[in-house]
Amino acid sequence: MDLLRLDDLRKYFPVGGGILRKPSFLRAVDGINLSVTRGETLGLVGESGSGKSTLALTALKLYEPTSGRIIFDGVDVTGMKESEFKKFRKKLGIVFQDPYSSLNPRSRVKDIIARPMKVHGYGDEEIDRIVKEVIVEVGLSIEHLERFPHQLSGGQQQRVAIARA
Repeated sequence: MDLLRLDDLRKYFPVGGGILRKPSFLRAVDGINLSVTRGETLGLVGESGSGKSTLALTALKLYEPTSGRIIFDGVDVTGMKESEFKKFRKKLGIVFQDPYSSLNPRSRVKDIIARPMKVHGYGDEEIDRIVKEVIVEVGLSIEHLERFPHQLSGGQQQRVAIARA
């Protein structure tokens, strides 16, 4: 079963127009079909401005699609209200290309990784257990949890971003 499937996904942004003129549309994402199965990794490659970020943000419902379908774990989430989609959002994470700019420089690694779980209502003991598990899973040691982002190499920062996701 597909973890994520996009069927003819489109995201258009209105540009121009005015009181007497109809707007034209920028077709940022235009008819994308793809599927990702559990355990599979997908990389989006393209030139600047080609729609990679818009595709990702639309697939995660951070942008509403203009048309098409988003099926997450067998459930069509395309038309779901934000309140309904919250249970799915717990399972989603974004890893940004530049990890340093996405990590709060005033937070320790343990707090950076824990923050999404706190937002979704996990208990403190469960958060502590998961944080320790994921830091090791991404190839860092427990000692890294007390460090700040500027104390890490670029590769270590990327691993923290992956652990947070």
